[in-house]
Amino acid sequence: MNAEKPRYSADSLPRPVALAWRIVPGLLICIIIALASTFVSEHYGGPTLLYALLLGMAFFFLSTNPNTAAGIQFGSQTVLRLGVALLGARITVAEIIELGPAPILIVIGAIVLTILFGRYAATALKLDRAMGLLTAGATAICGASAALAISAVMPKHEHLERDTIFTIIAVTALSTLAMIVYPLIVAAIGFDDTEKGVFIGATIHDVAQVVGAGYMISDEAGGVATFTKLMRVAMLAPVVLIFALVVARWGRGQVGTTRGARAGLPWFLIAFAGIVAINSAGVIPAPVQDGMVTVSRWCLVIAIAALGMKSSFQELAVLGWRPIALVVAETLFLAGLVLIALIIESGM
Repeated sequence: MNAEKPRYSADSLPRPVALAWRIVPGLLICIIIALASTFVSEHYGGPTLLYALLLGMAFFFLSTNPNTAAGIQFGSQTVLRLGVALLGARITVAEIIELGPAPILIVIGAIVLTILFGRYAATALKLDRAMGLLTAGATAICGASAALAISAVMPKHEHLERDTIFTIIAVTALSTLAMIVYPLIVAAIGFDDTEKGVFIGATIHDVAQVVGAGYMISDEAGGVATFTKLMRVAMLAPVVLIFALVVARWGRGQVGTTRGARAGLPWFLIAFAGIVAINSAGVIPAPVQDGMVTVSRWCLVIAIAALGMKSSFQELAVLGWRPIALVVAETLFLAGLVLIALIIESGM
């Protein structure tokens, strides 16, 4: 006796329903990992994004399962782009102007020079220049969020997701270390609280660690550090746009193992800029803004969990010491650059 044929299958359903049928299982797993990571972070401390990465990597085998692969891919791409777009709800132009010209010039100069340093340091270490831009952009702007945004517009190649995962792990680990070490450094130098806040906000990679280190010093330093960090986050859109234009030109040739990228302005960058403009005009009600920030955070945690599920420890191990040396060198370069600029600006 033949087994009864299933009454429903993805192929027999309407296209939107069939698409959801394929996406939901994998996406639900990503959401569960995001919830677990948040629970561990809130109850035992530590960075949520790093937990999401590591937990995701423990379920690497699911990324090759046909029942979950589509949902994991959706989480690592579409959910990622939505999260990056909603980052604009954290920023207003007025907050940036309040910092005054000196911190703004320091931040912009440090971002540009750090990215250039990463580009040529990668070449010196015999790494792909795309790796240099990815790690330097994450170091210079806002850590894991910048790594995800930059990765979204880089030319696609077989090692892109592995490089993105490595970058997120590296900048998250260095941010946590910097949160402990940097307050000790600025206290030893003798900066006032404003200068301490500028240094913390302009050098630590991730927002959470910036807030933690700044308020560890004082409320004034914490406020200045947060605003300075928001200035760096605000540079995400123009920097990623420039990267998108640059890699579009790479499409005419080769970039290591990369293939040509499709030219055009990514929709999430347009959305990011539009949300910043609307938020600056004060049109977004506070509850809606809080909701957008919360959704953005969850989208990024889910996306990182999905990216973790698409990589393995074995893939990261083959990178060797050079990428680690690159991210450490970029971090030290950024810190040294901002330190020198603040010493000159303060007349010490």
